[in-house]
Amino acid sequence: MQDTAKSGGKGKKAANNLIPGATGDWEVVIGMEVHAQVASESKLFSGSSTAFGAEPNSHVSLVDAAMPGMLPVINSECIAQAIRTGLGLKAAINLKSVFDRKNYFYPDLPQGYQISQYKQPIVGEGEIEIDVDGEAKRVGIERLHLEQDAGKSIHDQHPEYSFVDLNRSGVALMEIVSRPDLRSAKEAQAYVTKLRTILRYLGTCDGDMEKGNLRADVNVSVRKPGGDLGTRCEIKNVNSIRFIGQAIEVEARRQIDIIEDGGTIDQETRLFDPGKGETRSMRSKEEAHDYRYFPDPDLLPLELDQSFVDELAGHLPELPDEKRARFMKDYGLSAYDATVLVAERENADFFEAVAKGRDGKLSANWVINELFGRLNKEGKTIDESPLSAAQLGGLVDLISAGTISGKIAKDLFEILWTEGGDPAEIVESRGMKQVTDTGAIERAVDEIIAANPEKVEQAKAKPSMLGWFVGQVMKTTGGKANPAAVNEILKTKLGI
Repeated sequence: MQDTAKSGGKGKKAANNLIPGATGDWEVVIGMEVHAQVASESKLFSGSSTAFGAEPNSHVSLVDAAMPGMLPVINSECIAQAIRTGLGLKAAINLKSVFDRKNYFYPDLPQGYQISQYKQPIVGEGEIEIDVDGEAKRVGIERLHLEQDAGKSIHDQHPEYSFVDLNRSGVALMEIVSRPDLRSAKEAQAYVTKLRTILRYLGTCDGDMEKGNLRADVNVSVRKPGGDLGTRCEIKNVNSIRFIGQAIEVEARRQIDIIEDGGTIDQETRLFDPGKGETRSMRSKEEAHDYRYFPDPDLLPLELDQSFVDELAGHLPELPDEKRARFMKDYGLSAYDATVLVAERENADFFEAVAKGRDGKLSANWVINELFGRLNKEGKTIDESPLSAAQLGGLVDLISAGTISGKIAKDLFEILWTEGGDPAEIVESRGMKQVTDTGAIERAVDEIIAANPEKVEQAKAKPSMLGWFVGQVMKTTGGKANPAAVNEILKTKLGI
């Protein structure tokens, strides 16, 4: 592991990330190896389908099964997807890269070795910017290399035998390796969240952790602040962002306790058991020489033209950081609101459809607070929203025009959510228009004042009582009175 000082990863709030121990504070040092399944219809070296959920061993070609004489052929779309990802990570694209054989016992990979990349990966150094508690931090990317996935061993189908499903065998993976710049579980979670967002924007990986399409190996070590790097342990195949945070905290505390008791940390690979809240030893950690890497003799070095890379770069979508900056500039949004809106590409697109030609801040409030709140409550995604962007935009138009008040707008939102329809037509047909006739509002105010003389005296002595009168007027008018007009008339009548 490299020290953060070499890669610019020091954060302003490092002191807040220290873990207390019996002998004083400790610092956790974290590096991530994220395995992202490449979004492609076929595997890295064969034409077999990558579709999820098929019958076991139904997506296996002779190449995947390592039949004698079968040779791998590189899938050009997987190469393009890796380059797009590298460009999205602001990383160097290596015009020449090499596929190597990584020798290791894989019971569910028929070749008995994995085709991967080692010294000459397709993507070099890059970076990701994360935000933790309002503080921006840059996390270095060391490399991105392509490799084939293994199959799946199944141990619960027979009391004496294990079965092997080779559907995943040969599926293309991008292994994205960070520098050890992360200093807390929260930073690690923010990093994986941001990386997944970038991959989804690019369309290079769907980021579905439940299906195993994105999983992380987490390298954890501890040290005294400013001290030498400690011995690291790798936690394999953590498949949720929540578990990543838990695994880091558990492993860091385990290492601190061992060191403070006079022991030493063995470099090893461990597994996280979320049920027991512990990590347990899996095997001693291998080094690169243990894998006996050598260039795969069945594959020539991969050589790219700069024009091919430039063509891919010219068609990249607007990425989260750029979109966030544009939302703040064009729509006048706060950094927080812009960050929430760009977290998912579909959410950002929905917001833009609502905000087009309208008040950006008002649109953002209704998308974030009302729409997202309701979607979260009902466990729906933006694609499953009963309310379209056009309908929500129409609601925003009615508020901006003063046709309906904020209270009426919430009632209208409920009608649109449950019944659908055109917002303007619903307001017209159901008599939901805001009362802007100052004469009608004044009559309601006079009635409230006449019926509550003691409250009038209290309001004159304590102007904050005005809110009580506003509430009474709104109640009398069924929430249809223009709040601004109500406030002005009350202030005049009460002499406040």
